[in-house]
Amino acid sequence: MNFEIIKNGLPLLFQGATVTLSIVLISLILGTLLGFIICLMRISDNKILSSISFLYTWIFRGIPLLILLFIFYYATPFDIRLSSINAAIIALTINNAAYSAEYIRSGMLAVKKGQIEAAEAIGMTPVQIMMRIRIPQTIRIIIPPYISNATSFLKQSAQVSVITVPDLMMNATSLFSTTYTVWETLGVAAVFYLLMTSLLMIFQSWVEKKLDIVKVNGA
Repeated sequence: MNFEIIKNGLPLLFQGATVTLSIVLISLILGTLLGFIICLMRISDNKILSSISFLYTWIFRGIPLLILLFIFYYATPFDIRLSSINAAIIALTINNAAYSAEYIRSGMLAVKKGQIEAAEAIGMTPVQIMMRIRIPQTIRIIIPPYISNATSFLKQSAQVSVITVPDLMMNATSLFSTTYTVWETLGVAAVFYLLMTSLLMIFQSWVEKKLDIVKVNGA
């Protein structure tokens, strides 16, 4: 291990890790919001909206992320030219929304119909039912699979390096191409990814404990 190479390369790798986290967090937030809308369309009684949402999840869960990255960076219509970071965020958001929609839908459908019927019987509006019954219970149900998916999503984000996004993987590859050292460059990058995914796992455990506390107190 050449610690001099590690020392000199750490600032670049840290900068790349910051870009990776920023892109992933923005894409997760936007993807979750879009996924929620797609989920509402899917469970609605409107067949047109339901069909559109089904097609969305079918298409974007089936198309590899790498292809979406190439499309939004190299093949946008009307001579629109996106920066590599914007193209990455759009591709990641669209990809994540397709999976988030299914996680949210599974949580929504797991809420017992009796609770919905009881809420309707006491005069609660659809918005009140959504905010007070459906969403709180859905969050409890989907947290474990959702954060597990976010962990995989963070690792998959390394693919954005192929469209020259200066993320952790891109910067690690750049260092490797000049130093020809594996452990001092790619190995340290792997440690960065491990640290970031570990933080997500810790966050998952914290949220689950908080939700358990809320559930006990509210019982």
